[in-house]
Amino acid sequence: MKLRTKYILFVVILHLVTLVLTYFIFKEDKPLFIVAEAFIILSMVIAWNLYRQLIQPLKTLMDGMSAIRDQDFNVKFLPTGKHEVDQLIGVYNQMIDQLRLERTKQEQQHFFLEKLIYTSPTGIIILDFDEQIQQVNPRALQILNLEEKELLNQQIADLDNTFFRYIATLRTGETKTVKLNGAETYKIQRSHFIDRGFARSFIMLEELTTEILIAEKNAYGKVIRMMAHEVNNTIGPVNSIIQSALRSKGLWKEEDGLLREALQVAADRNQNLNLFMRNFADLVKLPEPNKKRLDLHHFIRSIVALMALRLGEKEVELLVDIPDEPFYILADEQQMEQALINVLKNAAEAIEGKGTIILRSIPAAKQLVITDTGKGISPETEEKLFTPFFSTKKDGQGIGLTLVREILMNHNFTFSLKTVGEKRTEFCITF
Repeated sequence: MKLRTKYILFVVILHLVTLVLTYFIFKEDKPLFIVAEAFIILSMVIAWNLYRQLIQPLKTLMDGMSAIRDQDFNVKFLPTGKHEVDQLIGVYNQMIDQLRLERTKQEQQHFFLEKLIYTSPTGIIILDFDEQIQQVNPRALQILNLEEKELLNQQIADLDNTFFRYIATLRTGETKTVKLNGAETYKIQRSHFIDRGFARSFIMLEELTTEILIAEKNAYGKVIRMMAHEVNNTIGPVNSIIQSALRSKGLWKEEDGLLREALQVAADRNQNLNLFMRNFADLVKLPEPNKKRLDLHHFIRSIVALMALRLGEKEVELLVDIPDEPFYILADEQQMEQALINVLKNAAEAIEGKGTIILRSIPAAKQLVITDTGKGISPETEEKLFTPFFSTKKDGQGIGLTLVREILMNHNFTFSLKTVGEKRTEFCITF
């Protein structure tokens, strides 16, 4: 039973009992009976006023509580002129103002945080209390190359993706740097925040490829320039002396033939060393691409015509799967020719015995896929691909794929090299 009902019921019963008692007590004395009735009526009026003064503030308070329950912080009450009620209204209005201010701040911070997450250049994946994916920002979707609907409400361990295999092994506070497709380097970090008293995890994906490549190029560029300078300064004078000696017939007797042959071998070796260093220097001195409109399909056919005979000697067949319609890209023709020749040479060297290399163009996806039937790439080798001076060949310099990487990145083309099946390795370029 409500307090208001109890109060009214109590007052009504009390006055009815009083009326009955005055009737029996003063029924013989009418003047006293009338006076008693007047006092009872006055008591009822006072009781009613007290009801209004005591119950009305409670009603006001209940209206305020309903507004707070509905999260409507715009409801305020005007002073009534009654001291106690006005004190209550003052405290309520002050509380409502503070709640409205706090909610405004919270909404502003939440909006700022959502905007920050959405526009962040770092990929962010937010998990709920059950370790399911609750939110993924656009950069993370771009890095993962997945749609949002494929990720939401999914467990990390249930997703078949290279990134998530690394993420699943991370504990809160740990960071891991991974290299994917031989070229792209990412930092994966797992952390947490407190939400309603419980810890919730989030994962940050940050691409480090550009920064690492710049630092890497600065480092090996400095070493190569120093080596080239020292080698050239030595080879030039030595070769000049050797050639002068070989041309001076007066210095030689007939029995000095072996010595002349040895000097010629030394001169040839010096020339080879000079060429060896020039290959490294070309990597450092690679100019900015002179981009022009290029029909990729015509360009591929010319590369195939150039390489078919050379690869045919190794029993490697070159096949082309491209549409008849032209497919135009903006590229430096000479640099792209150098890059594709290196890719085809590497593919041919990976094939043991007879094999096939297929060049397939996918204009709708703006891609060129070069597939070979070689022995494939081991996981250990995949992590080191495109690393300067790394080579799986016995006498390899480790320049070929590094040069390919530099040319494609200077064109802002993305690329990947990976084994996708038994005797099926793909080099994919996206223009």
